[in-house]
Amino acid sequence: MKAAVVFEKGSSPQYAEFPEPEITKDGEILVSVKAASIKNLDRARAGGNHYSTANNAHQPFIIGTDGVGYMENGNKIYFFSKKGTVAEKAVTELTMTVPIPEELDFSIAAALPNAVMGSAMALKFKAGIQPGHTVLINGATGITGRIAVQVAKLYGARKVIVTGRNEESLKDLLQLGADEVVSLKLNDEDFKSKIKNIHSETPIDIILDYLWGHSVEMILSAFKGDGTFSHKMKLVTVGGMSGDSIQLSSQILRGTDIQISGSGLGSWTKEESGLLFSEIIPDMFQAAVAGKLKMETEDIDIQNIEAVWNAGGQAGKRLVVTI
Repeated sequence: MKAAVVFEKGSSPQYAEFPEPEITKDGEILVSVKAASIKNLDRARAGGNHYSTANNAHQPFIIGTDGVGYMENGNKIYFFSKKGTVAEKAVTELTMTVPIPEELDFSIAAALPNAVMGSAMALKFKAGIQPGHTVLINGATGITGRIAVQVAKLYGARKVIVTGRNEESLKDLLQLGADEVVSLKLNDEDFKSKIKNIHSETPIDIILDYLWGHSVEMILSAFKGDGTFSHKMKLVTVGGMSGDSIQLSSQILRGTDIQISGSGLGSWTKEESGLLFSEIIPDMFQAAVAGKLKMETEDIDIQNIEAVWNAGGQAGKRLVVTI
């Protein structure tokens, strides 16, 4: 079969022949793949830079961790698989599949779930979002951040504040449901002052972070307590686009009622992962059909995977490989 294959660690995937996958245990099914999205996760895994591949000896493999297509009985499904998905055929476990509404096209169905994993899972299970909460999304101009704004509103957030560097993208977020924007181009003191003022007017309950690094240091500094009672907050980090480490003052943790955690592969319980497939993704598919969740894609044919991989995709659009 044809597939997008990484033959050497760190190299670009190539459109090549690869053995068809085989079902090896009960509960597995074969999928005729029609589309698969390319995410930062896939790029990191392909380069051997993701924590989930740290202990893996390199051998040629098919890229992709999820996709959409048809089961052998003709059912239209989304599926997750660690065995590669950017190929004509893929194997997955039946429990890791979600029916796709007929009204939803394959491209959106392929693109949406990863952004949902990076937003809804953090908001629902790590942050415990409730109707009426105020949410600050740090680094919201990326694809997952754009979905996070909409998901927060779907979950009943009263106010959503977003940060980012791209001024045009920040304006777009106001059209997607954000209530207030804060530019990361501000100098440190002005940025912290802006966050402090917002927090004093509308206490922030949840910080959803996609950047880590210096911007998180500034946000935490803005919330630093003075020994009086402080508002309870939860900071959940989902990405590290601005760096993998921060300097964190012990005084901030001792003087502020804040809980810091992360959301990603390995941090979810089996029960939460099960709900991702049984409830969360199906609900988000229906929201997309109803026009309440919007995502843009850039579709390319699998034959062009190597050229597009090196060039990157269009800003604000999820790259989707069609097969």
